[in-house]
Amino acid sequence: MSKLYLVPTPIGNLEDMTFRAIKVLKEVDLILAEDTRNSGKLLKHFEIGTHMQSHHMHNEHKTVENLIARLKSGETIALISDAGTPAISDPGFLLTRACVENNIEVECLPGATAFVPALVNSGLPNDKFVFEGFLPDKKGRQTRFLALAEETRTMILYVSPHKLVKTLAEFIQYFGADRPVSVSRELTKLHEETVRGTATEVLKHFEAKPPKGEIVVIVGGKSNK
Repeated sequence: MSKLYLVPTPIGNLEDMTFRAIKVLKEVDLILAEDTRNSGKLLKHFEIGTHMQSHHMHNEHKTVENLIARLKSGETIALISDAGTPAISDPGFLLTRACVENNIEVECLPGATAFVPALVNSGLPNDKFVFEGFLPDKKGRQTRFLALAEETRTMILYVSPHKLVKTLAEFIQYFGADRPVSVSRELTKLHEETVRGTATEVLKHFEAKPPKGEIVVIVGGKSNK
């Protein structure tokens, strides 16, 4: 029976791969991978021999129609990203939407995603939060910051290492020097680190110690007090 599986993969520590994810990846007809070289190492580690095909942000618009046809013919397909849960700041939405529109079953397995542990271990309120992902680089960046300055919920952002210091300085500019911030780096990996404090304190830390690796930033919302 045709079905699209969205399968989370570890964000660093291979021990976070679930038994169910391995089973699905072994049983489907095709695995779609954001980077086949990167995912090839993962599949080899877990002795998964399923055929793999490239599916990333630069080709997903072109491949959706063919993939829908394959699913309609009765195939089962699994989609994985380089790390974490597909479609969370990664390819996956377009194919998922097309499946829903064509009444093809979609199943997303639970598993690794970077922002949940970063949010939970930040110490900031997590009863209500907003996921912003990557902010615009240039066009629309200031507009986005002005909107977020009024956001009362805890905010989650993905920030590349070479933009972290600039982004923290922008927090001070738009949110204020005392806005609480938590930066989690290299989650689940050997050099995992979480730095908490005011925007000013966290900025000083990373000015003195340039960041490396994958980064999730949690920012406290605007206080109404």
